[in-house]
Amino acid sequence: MHELSICGSIADIAAGYAAGRPVKAINVRVGQLRQVVPDTLVYCWNLIAEQTPLAGSRIVVETVPARIECRACAHVTEIGPVLMLACGACGGSDAEVVSGEEFLITSLELAVNLLPAQDFEAAKSERANA
Repeated sequence: MHELSICGSIADIAAGYAAGRPVKAINVRVGQLRQVVPDTLVYCWNLIAEQTPLAGSRIVVETVPARIECRACAHVTEIGPVLMLACGACGGSDAEVVSGEEFLITSLELAVNLLPAQDFEAAKSERANA
Protein backbone atom coordinates (compact mmCIF):
# COMPACT_ATOMS: atom_id res chain seq x y z
CA MET A 1 0.00 0.00 0.00
CA HIS A 2 2.36 2.69 -1.29
CA GLU A 3 -0.54 5.17 -1.27
CA LEU A 4 0.21 5.84 2.41
CA SER A 5 3.74 7.06 1.69
CA ILE A 6 2.47 9.01 -1.32
CA CYS A 7 -0.03 10.79 0.93
CA GLY A 8 2.76 11.61 3.38
CA SER A 9 4.69 13.31 0.58
CA ILE A 10 1.57 15.14 -0.64
CA ALA A 11 0.94 16.37 2.93
CA ASP A 12 4.49 17.74 3.19
CA ILE A 13 4.16 19.57 -0.13
CA ALA A 14 0.68 20.93 0.64
CA ALA A 15 1.67 22.15 4.11
CA GLY A 16 4.68 23.94 2.65
CA TYR A 17 2.66 25.75 0.00
CA ALA A 18 -0.21 26.54 2.38
CA ALA A 19 2.22 28.34 4.69
CA GLY A 20 -0.01 28.01 7.75
CA ARG A 21 -3.27 28.80 5.94
CA PRO A 22 -6.11 26.27 6.38
CA VAL A 23 -6.39 23.80 3.48
CA LYS A 24 -9.82 22.63 2.31
CA ALA A 25 -8.74 20.36 -0.55
CA ILE A 26 -5.72 19.10 -2.43
CA ASN A 27 -6.45 18.36 -6.09
CA VAL A 28 -4.29 15.71 -7.75
CA ARG A 29 -4.15 14.25 -11.24
CA VAL A 30 -3.19 10.57 -11.39
CA GLY A 31 -2.58 8.64 -14.59
CA GLN A 32 -4.05 5.17 -15.06
CA LEU A 33 -0.56 3.70 -15.49
CA ARG A 34 0.69 5.00 -12.11
CA GLN A 35 -0.67 1.96 -10.24
CA VAL A 36 -2.34 4.16 -7.64
CA VAL A 37 -5.83 3.19 -6.48
CA PRO A 38 -7.82 6.44 -6.12
CA ASP A 39 -10.09 5.14 -3.33
CA THR A 40 -7.08 3.91 -1.39
CA LEU A 41 -5.38 7.29 -1.86
CA VAL A 42 -8.45 9.03 -0.38
CA TYR A 43 -8.56 6.57 2.54
CA CYS A 44 -4.85 7.02 3.26
CA TRP A 45 -5.20 10.79 3.06
CA ASN A 46 -7.67 10.72 5.92
CA LEU A 47 -5.20 8.67 8.01
CA ILE A 48 -2.27 10.96 7.27
CA ALA A 49 -4.10 14.29 7.59
CA GLU A 50 -5.96 13.66 10.85
CA GLN A 51 -2.93 14.29 13.08
CA THR A 52 -1.66 17.36 11.19
CA PRO A 53 -2.72 20.95 10.46
CA LEU A 54 -4.30 19.46 7.30
CA ALA A 55 -6.97 17.68 9.37
CA GLY A 56 -10.40 18.14 7.82
CA SER A 57 -9.01 18.64 4.32
CA ARG A 58 -9.78 16.24 1.52
CA ILE A 59 -7.90 14.93 -1.46
CA VAL A 60 -9.67 15.10 -4.83
CA VAL A 61 -8.36 12.64 -7.42
CA GLU A 62 -8.76 13.19 -11.16
CA THR A 63 -7.90 9.99 -13.03
CA VAL A 64 -6.23 10.40 -16.42
CA PRO A 65 -6.89 7.54 -18.86
CA ALA A 66 -3.94 5.88 -20.56
CA ARG A 67 -3.59 6.64 -24.26
CA ILE A 68 -1.09 5.50 -26.85
CA GLU A 69 -0.21 6.98 -30.22
CA CYS A 70 0.63 4.57 -33.04
CA ARG A 71 3.94 5.37 -34.70
CA ALA A 72 2.75 3.76 -37.95
CA CYS A 73 -0.56 5.57 -38.49
CA ALA A 74 -0.57 8.30 -35.74
CA HIS A 75 -3.93 7.11 -34.38
CA VAL A 76 -4.45 7.75 -30.65
CA THR A 77 -6.08 4.88 -28.75
CA GLU A 78 -7.39 4.92 -25.19
CA ILE A 79 -6.11 1.77 -23.54
CA GLY A 80 -9.03 1.10 -21.18
CA PRO A 81 -9.06 -1.20 -18.16
CA VAL A 82 -7.19 -4.05 -19.93
CA LEU A 83 -3.68 -2.88 -20.79
CA MET A 84 -3.41 -3.79 -24.47
CA LEU A 85 -0.74 -1.67 -26.11
CA ALA A 86 -1.99 -2.12 -29.67
CA CYS A 87 -3.30 0.52 -32.04
CA GLY A 88 -7.08 0.64 -32.21
CA ALA A 89 -6.97 1.55 -35.91
CA CYS A 90 -4.27 -0.60 -37.55
CA GLY A 91 -3.45 -3.10 -34.78
CA GLY A 92 0.22 -2.07 -34.76
CA SER A 93 2.22 -2.50 -31.59
CA ASP A 94 4.84 0.21 -32.22
CA ALA A 95 3.23 2.86 -30.04
CA GLU A 96 4.16 5.58 -27.60
CA VAL A 97 2.32 6.33 -24.35
CA VAL A 98 0.94 9.90 -24.63
CA SER A 99 -1.05 10.06 -21.38
CA GLY A 100 -1.68 8.05 -18.27
CA GLU A 101 1.71 8.38 -16.56
CA GLU A 102 0.90 11.66 -14.79
CA PHE A 103 1.04 12.24 -11.05
CA LEU A 104 0.60 15.92 -10.18
CA ILE A 105 -0.69 18.10 -7.41
CA THR A 106 -2.69 20.48 -9.58
CA SER A 107 -3.97 22.90 -6.93
CA LEU A 108 -4.77 23.60 -3.30
CA GLU A 109 -8.09 24.98 -2.15
CA LEU A 110 -7.45 27.21 0.83
CA ALA A 111 -10.10 28.15 3.38
CA VAL A 112 -10.85 31.81 3.84
CA ASN A 113 -9.31 32.77 7.14
CA LEU A 114 -11.38 35.73 8.25
CA LEU A 115 -9.79 38.02 10.80
CA PRO A 116 -11.73 39.35 13.78
CA ALA A 117 -12.62 43.03 13.31
CA GLN A 118 -9.86 44.34 15.62
CA ASP A 119 -7.21 42.22 13.81
CA PHE A 120 -8.48 43.45 10.45
CA GLU A 121 -8.19 47.08 11.55
CA ALA A 122 -4.68 46.48 12.93
CA ALA A 123 -3.58 44.80 9.68
CA LYS A 124 -5.07 47.64 7.65
CA SER A 125 -3.28 50.19 9.81
CA GLU A 126 0.05 48.35 9.43
CA ARG A 127 -0.28 48.38 5.63
CA ALA A 128 -1.09 52.08 5.63
CA ASN A 129 1.99 52.85 7.72
CA ALA A 130 4.32 50.68 5.64
